[in-house]
Amino acid sequence: MEIRQIFLPQMANFCYMAGDPDTKTCAVIDPAFDPEKIMAEIKAAGYTITHVINTHGHADHTSGNAAILEAADARLCIHEADAQSVSKLLSRTLSRMAGGKGSPKADCILHDKDIIEIGESRLHVIHTPGHTPGCICLYTPGHVFTGDTLFVEAVGRTDLGGGSYEQLLASVHEKLFVLPDATRVWPGHDYGPAPWSTIAHEKQNNPFL
Repeated sequence: MEIRQIFLPQMANFCYMAGDPDTKTCAVIDPAFDPEKIMAEIKAAGYTITHVINTHGHADHTSGNAAILEAADARLCIHEADAQSVSKLLSRTLSRMAGGKGSPKADCILHDKDIIEIGESRLHVIHTPGHTPGCICLYTPGHVFTGDTLFVEAVGRTDLGGGSYEQLLASVHEKLFVLPDATRVWPGHDYGPAPWSTIAHEKQNNPFL
């Protein structure tokens, strides 16, 4: 799988292109703030968007959904536990404050252990509640997109609605730390000393865990 990390500076977000090099189709993971920049980078890479995937329903990860979906023939995917919140009035208001639009409803409701097919490549859904009830991570051999569950030497906040520090710790230890040590960790924000990490590094160096 070809991966491009796109930095969105407004809240130090990372958006990702996860692409299948054989078919030149891709998923956009957590588009926000600057969908024009996201679309330009994906166009420059020569990919066609087939999926928009939200790791959770917060506006700083979803405010670009509408613009990407208007520009591409793609399906919007989110976990069932966050599917209702992403299109509610508060989420739409926060999305507009972030410079985007309210998100449409999801086309594809995700569950733990689902597989999303991107051309000939696959993303495996890992349900990791803690930051929100419907947080997910996305795994493909060698890589895991961790959203706001796991950062580089940090973890997502749990003091917002639906958050639970105990759940987040369990999610990381039971569902992420069982992945191969060399798995590259692609976080949802640039909050650490580097833009990416590995499972082995986080096991050894994350002070929150």
